[in-house]
Amino acid sequence: MLLRMLDLLFSDPIAFLGLFPLILFTLGLALFVAITVHEFGHAYMAHRLGDDTAKQMGRLSLNPLVHLDPLGTAMLFLVGFGWGKPVPVNPFFLRQGARKGMALVAAAGPLANFATAAVLSAFVRAGLVPWRPDISFVPFPGLWELVGMIVVLSIIYNVILGIFNLIPLSPLDGFKLVLGIVPRDLAYSLSRVEQYGPMILITIVALDSFTGVGIFTGILRPVSDLIGVILVGKPLL
Repeated sequence: MLLRMLDLLFSDPIAFLGLFPLILFTLGLALFVAITVHEFGHAYMAHRLGDDTAKQMGRLSLNPLVHLDPLGTAMLFLVGFGWGKPVPVNPFFLRQGARKGMALVAAAGPLANFATAAVLSAFVRAGLVPWRPDISFVPFPGLWELVGMIVVLSIIYNVILGIFNLIPLSPLDGFKLVLGIVPRDLAYSLSRVEQYGPMILITIVALDSFTGVGIFTGILRPVSDLIGVILVGKPLL
C-alpha cells in the first residue's frame, strides 16, 4: 500500500509529507485491530475447547503486540498482504477431536473479524460515522473525522481479512476448515497437497501485485460488497 504512494512522493513531496503520518496511523490502527481480533479469536476458541497452549504463551489477549509478526506487519503496510503471528494450538487437547476442533479454531478467527465489523457498523447505521469507503486523506483532519476514518477502515479490513482467510488454500484458515468438514478420506488426500499451498498463495499474490490480474480482487470484491450491503447498506469497495 505504501509503495503506491511513491508516485505522490515524487510528484508532490510536500503533500506526501503531510499525508504519510496520517495514512500510516489510520491504516496501521485499522490493520492492528483486524489482526488482533483475528488471532484472539483463534486463541479464545482453542481455550474454550480445552487447549490452553495459546493462553500459557500470552496469546489469549487483545494486546496487538503479542500477535504481530514483524515481517508480516511490514508486508501489510508495503503491499497490502501480510500476516499475524500464528496462534499455537495442540489439536490433541481439543475436546471436539483434532479434525473438528481445529476446524472450529480456524473458523473463529474470521468470525471474530466479521463480528468486529458488525459492531463497528452500528456507528455507521446510527449516523454517527459517515460511510466513505473511498476515503480522501486530508492533512490535519478534525478529531471526529479522524475517528470516522479509523472506524471505516477497520470495518473494511476486518471484512477483507475474514474473507481472505476463508479461502481454502493452505496455510489460510479456510483450508483447515475444509479438512474438518469433508469426509476423512478426502481430508487425508487434501492434507497431502497442503505443503504446496504457501507457494501457490505467494504466486497468486505476486501475479496480482505485479501484473494487476486481480485474482484475489475477483474473489474478495463480490463477497465483501455483499457483506457491506448487509452491514452498512452499501458495498465496501
